[in-house]
Amino acid sequence: MNTEAETFNRQAFSKEMLFQRLSEALAARQSLITPEHTQALRLFNGFYEGCPGLVVDLFSSTLLVANHARPPDSLEACQPLVFDFYRQALPWLTCGLLKRRHAAEPALRRGIIFFGSQPATEIEEHGVHYALNLTLNQDNSFYLDTRNLRTYLIQNMAGKSVLNCFAYTGTLGIAALAGGARYVVQTDLNKTALALAQRSYQRNTLSGSMEILPMDFFKAVAHFKQRNALFDGVILDPPLYSSTPQGTVDLLHNWQRLINKVRPLVAHNGLLIVINNALYLPGSAVMQTLEELQATGFVQPEQLIPVPEDITGFPQTVIDQPPADPSPFNHPTKIALLRIIRKDGAAATL
Repeated sequence: MNTEAETFNRQAFSKEMLFQRLSEALAARQSLITPEHTQALRLFNGFYEGCPGLVVDLFSSTLLVANHARPPDSLEACQPLVFDFYRQALPWLTCGLLKRRHAAEPALRRGIIFFGSQPATEIEEHGVHYALNLTLNQDNSFYLDTRNLRTYLIQNMAGKSVLNCFAYTGTLGIAALAGGARYVVQTDLNKTALALAQRSYQRNTLSGSMEILPMDFFKAVAHFKQRNALFDGVILDPPLYSSTPQGTVDLLHNWQRLINKVRPLVAHNGLLIVINNALYLPGSAVMQTLEELQATGFVQPEQLIPVPEDITGFPQTVIDQPPADPSPFNHPTKIALLRIIRKDGAAATL
């Protein structure tokens, strides 16, 4: 964090300074706000745009203000000001939701209504409808940083079979289906989150079929290996850390092992899409892992997918940088496409 941001965080919040930062960020994003107000985007990322801990997202006509400060009360004074600013700037807003990421009470982490009534239950992106539950968890049930990946899936998955691991609410799998994928498996241990994937499927006219598999990742991988199942594409988007009796996920320490775990499920010349969102893991470390995989002769790194600018901040709005340099990626959410080569040349079976 640089000196300017540190000063901003230490001093009493000046309404003028806060409004200036919010106004500059909103101006940079103005062209992204559609007249229909059905989209989802980040209006302000305080970690990069000068108010560490404050994040403001837009979901249709719902404003979601997230207080990530630790402790939360260090940002309490500015919360009403933030809502005031956006209600004046965007008078069509119908609901405001406030989340305190590090609050002791679970209900405060999931979010409480600050103004209005019912939060948005759906957004539209690239013509695809996605179901929402903005108070499902401390997150928003819809990840804005993977928007460009959803675009890629829409454009490149026609006729393919796809396994979406750690699917959560299934947005990446829905994007693949919207792009003409013929078969998608959405697997996650969270049944409640997967129910949103089913709602999204029902809200769109999709020709491909979707299977919901509420199962631990390690069990799901073993299940498909036992069936000798092969997919045209596998998406691996694990959480930073999780542990079950079946195994441990740790993006800082065993990410390569997870990749090797699912690699046998990818057909010859198929695609393995890997995501590592560890904030303190530099991009150079991720690239080293990809180079080690490439050295086996069976993995060919093909493309890096950038995170949209409303998440990273714009050149004219960025004040701070991530704690670990993500380059050659443009954000700590590091997304790579890997082409898989198989000795047996086996094609997809699903």
